[in-house]
Amino acid sequence: MRFRLALASALLLGGCAAGPLLDTAGVDALLLGEQHDAPAQPRLQQRWVETLAHKGTLAGVALEMADRGTSTAGLPAAATEDEVRTALHWNAEGWPWPRYAPAIMAAVRAGAPVFGANLPREAQQQAMQDSALDRLLPGPALKAQQQAVRRGHCDLLPETQITPMTRVQIARDRAMAETIAAAAVPGKTVVLVAGAGHVEADIGVPRHVPANLVVRSVALPHEETGKDYCAQLRQDLQGRSRS
Repeated sequence: MRFRLALASALLLGGCAAGPLLDTAGVDALLLGEQHDAPAQPRLQQRWVETLAHKGTLAGVALEMADRGTSTAGLPAAATEDEVRTALHWNAEGWPWPRYAPAIMAAVRAGAPVFGANLPREAQQQAMQDSALDRLLPGPALKAQQQAVRRGHCDLLPETQITPMTRVQIARDRAMAETIAAAAVPGKTVVLVAGAGHVEADIGVPRHVPANLVVRSVALPHEETGKDYCAQLRQDLQGRSRS
């Protein structure tokens, strides 16, 4: 049976600097849900990876931040950061390398592969028109995912875009789940680093992971950044409408 467990951030590390990590014995996939611009979270991700590697139970690291089909599997443990970025086809404009390098390089140094898990952009465009994706979530979960898309875009999206954007989210979650399943190793744990919405048990990646894998979702501690995300999104959308 697959276990879906959403853990409160307060239980995560007992503080950033000290405290034991939660037991991952018997866990096939550990899904770390991040706030993409929270400055303290990269260190937490690195700590999970290094701890599992030290125990000899790190199967690999999967990333929302790189496209599916990319991997460091052929690289030596001594590979340079440039070699790792090249192997992952890293998009530095979309994802700042210094933020994710600590966890990625910790895996590489431990001899564990790092996998891109995200759906490539061209496939995301196709997903918008794929009504079959609507049936991958039961009705209540589909509605919850649609509402998450609305809230995630500050209720600024036209209603006509909700269904296509929800399909993209579902397709991306499925791609990450398939990457996890392919990377799974009995007795070890695959770590997924993705946005917090992707690791939600009821609507995210855990919905699409094979039933024989044990999954644990961890929401990394929320951090206040002082940013007005909705104001920025409103400005971006207005800029696009003028262009």
